[in-house]
Amino acid sequence: MSSAPRSHQTLGDTDTLAFAKVLADAGFGIDVGAVSVHVRSDSKLFARQLQSVYAHFPLMDRAQWADVHLTINRASGFRRLIRPQVILQCDGRQPFEPFPANAPLPLFEWGCNWMIGQRLNDLLLLHAGAVERDGLALLLPAMPGSGKSTLTAALSLRGWRLLSDEFGAFNPDSGTFRALLKPVALKNQSIEVIRTFAPNAVFGPEFPNTRKGTVAHLAAEPDAVERRHESARPGAVVLPKWQAGSPTRWEPLTENVLFGALAFNAFNYSVLGATGFRSVVRLVRQCPGWQLVYSDLDDALATIDAAWPQVRERQLAAGQ
Repeated sequence: MSSAPRSHQTLGDTDTLAFAKVLADAGFGIDVGAVSVHVRSDSKLFARQLQSVYAHFPLMDRAQWADVHLTINRASGFRRLIRPQVILQCDGRQPFEPFPANAPLPLFEWGCNWMIGQRLNDLLLLHAGAVERDGLALLLPAMPGSGKSTLTAALSLRGWRLLSDEFGAFNPDSGTFRALLKPVALKNQSIEVIRTFAPNAVFGPEFPNTRKGTVAHLAAEPDAVERRHESARPGAVVLPKWQAGSPTRWEPLTENVLFGALAFNAFNYSVLGATGFRSVVRLVRQCPGWQLVYSDLDDALATIDAAWPQVRERQLAAGQ
């Protein structure tokens, strides 16, 4: 697994042309907490897009280990002239169809998440947003379209430390969650919701007409980047569900519902076998859980904040 970077220079400090040259030559490593990713690309546009959402991340030493290796290069031949595209490859394979040449960042993000989900089997990877407060993790597992990413982004901009928008990465050995800190991928109307909610939030470019509609990536806060190697103990689970026009509803979950929400929303639950089962049982027994139905983002955050002292007291009493 990745270790703390040796260099204090960040992507945002680096000249874009010089960075594009490094990216095309030896490539570049990004340490996101629990893993590091090495990427090479001949796309100068990709260099600028990476800097827009990873500006606070340190440049990794070339000698450091990388868990995932990717290349994103421009398509060759007539395609480069007639319909410019970029192609992602990992371990000699091409897991996705080419993307338009002006959209290497979403291709990188989807490809990177796919590889992490395939490779990182020392951790239980729950499909969930994850944020931290008071040393405790709040998990937000949900299906697409539930408002998970919107709520995760909003929490990360209101005093909660972002661990991940995509992965609740639970270490069965230590009983803690680790960060897989990448930009929050927001889609369609959620982009404007968060822009209005936090006008100073840092976004990368918008990419229309992807398979998920318009996508934009919210950069992690500098403090979250600085603390990406800090783990968090289990705290609570909230199942978010955005519902237009609905008043905020906050309902406790039974353990069997909570078990299903975690186990069957995990990327590698079946791969881990008994370890996965024991990990989910452990989380269900440690963490209170609620269903949150909301349409008003501020009210949803206030509801979570109001319940958090109860979570903190419970975990303190349990010696967590």
